[in-house]
Amino acid sequence: MATTTRRDPLPVFCFHVTFTSLGGTVATYFKSVSGLRYETEVIPVRAGGANDTTFNLVGGMKWSPLVLKQGFTNSSGLLAWRTAWTQDGAKTRSGGSIIQLDTALTPKAEWKFVNGWPSKWEIGEFDAGKNELAIETLEICHEGLTFVAR
Repeated sequence: MATTTRRDPLPVFCFHVTFTSLGGTVATYFKSVSGLRYETEVIPVRAGGANDTTFNLVGGMKWSPLVLKQGFTNSSGLLAWRTAWTQDGAKTRSGGSIIQLDTALTPKAEWKFVNGWPSKWEIGEFDAGKNELAIETLEICHEGLTFVAR
């Protein structure tokens, strides 16, 4: 009788992010990560004489920006990275990984991004009527995602 290994779905709350070019490999924990999405453009073409169809050609890849959110501290390395991009001087790009963990904190899946740069930084609304943490948001544009199963 053959045995199969049980493969439970992975939880969305166990993950961390690494950056490879920001002073060595830096691992950071975030409240949320989104933007793990990509698509291929579709180019519709109508051919002369073929009035009953439109041909869909394969276009270029489109990579969505990664959106990272975490609690703001006054020593945010993400804000420093974004600030460097708003001033004269060297602009550092970074690769990195979003690593999904199981509940035992063992890496199970990884999405690697290349040539990332901080295109947008934002801090949440300040409101004296709320009892919440200040959340900073960083958008990273990149040149590709690669999935690695572990």
